[in-house]
Amino acid sequence: MTGPIWTGHERGSRGYRRMILALFAAGVATFSQLYSVQGVLPELAEDQRVSSADAALSVSFATLGLAIAVIPWSLLADRRGRRTTMRVSIVAAVVLGVLVPFSATFEALLALRFAEGLALGGIPAVALAYLAEEVSPLASAVAGGTYISGTSLGGLCGRLVSGPLSEVFTWRIGMLVVSLLAAVAAAVFFVTAPTPRGFVPVVRGSQRDVPLGRKLLACLRDRRLVALFCQGGLLMGGFVAVYNYLGFRLQLPPFFLPVAVSSLLLLAYLSGTWSSAQSGRIALRRGRFTVLLGAAGVMLGGLLLTAIPALVAVIAGLLLFTAGFFAAHATASSWVPALVRTGRAQASSLYNLAYYGGSSLFGWLVGLAFHDGNWWGVILAVSVLVVAAMVIATAALRSDPTGRPAAS
Repeated sequence: MTGPIWTGHERGSRGYRRMILALFAAGVATFSQLYSVQGVLPELAEDQRVSSADAALSVSFATLGLAIAVIPWSLLADRRGRRTTMRVSIVAAVVLGVLVPFSATFEALLALRFAEGLALGGIPAVALAYLAEEVSPLASAVAGGTYISGTSLGGLCGRLVSGPLSEVFTWRIGMLVVSLLAAVAAAVFFVTAPTPRGFVPVVRGSQRDVPLGRKLLACLRDRRLVALFCQGGLLMGGFVAVYNYLGFRLQLPPFFLPVAVSSLLLLAYLSGTWSSAQSGRIALRRGRFTVLLGAAGVMLGGLLLTAIPALVAVIAGLLLFTAGFFAAHATASSWVPALVRTGRAQASSLYNLAYYGGSSLFGWLVGLAFHDGNWWGVILAVSVLVVAAMVIATAALRSDPTGRPAAS
């Protein structure tokens, strides 16, 4: 006789609250480390005597490592479990994060950042699959949005802590403090992550042991999934590019802002913390497609506002741009596992591969458009990415039933 079928923690239950807190902490631990260097790029470029585009490689190398690692991490998670895999990942990432500030050369820093990205890949590769198996389907959109809000707060924490500390002390001290804060968030994840109940391990040679290539090919044959992967790659690429080069721009006329002041603009991330949590609630009423397209439109409007050479316009534009991005990302990333029954971890990993691949590629490539402080070059390049994402979403996702309110 078998027990009742596990349907997931219901919203408001103790298990649901623990899951939300655990994934929120995991998001903070992961993204505070991943993007802490973004808050110190001008100081890093000066200290290491490299260009702004080369300094941005310290971000791109980490996101590239993460992109490469997400699929191997998903395979480990299928066999060893979601929570166990995330624990291994988060510990390895914290250890490597502590080592990064002690890099002797710029090349060593890039190598350690790449290794740190490889370690960090176990969190985003598995988090949403873990959530989908342990939380009621009716609450998944809201829970997914809350997880993404943790990632936005982590990104804010990493940048906001490292930036001012780098000006008072050095960029090394700023990054070290962020890694120590990430260790605290990792401890919260260890304590609060609930015991998995919806996970069924894939046993080698069993009927569920589908070859990796077949799982990946099945995902890539689904035009809806491919469209969502494109959302991640294009929108994230544009988002990272704006934050990579904004600090450099604000040091130029007409702003002449010191790093300690320009770092405060990173509080715009709080708009993403709010919007990612709200996106799931709005999707329940209006549907995922409406939220995704509307959020991308908000990104575009905010980006254009940053062209105005007035600090108040830059702040307003950054708030809108950030809110739009995180709402779009929360919607697209939670939509992926809703479309998949077999190979859910691999589908989420492909989304993350595109997401961080776009971050690595466009985060560096847009720097070429920024050459000599040309912010309009950044605006034009990122606008092309956002519009392309909107066109792809309209073509492939507008008629999908899982994007409608009843199925969200």
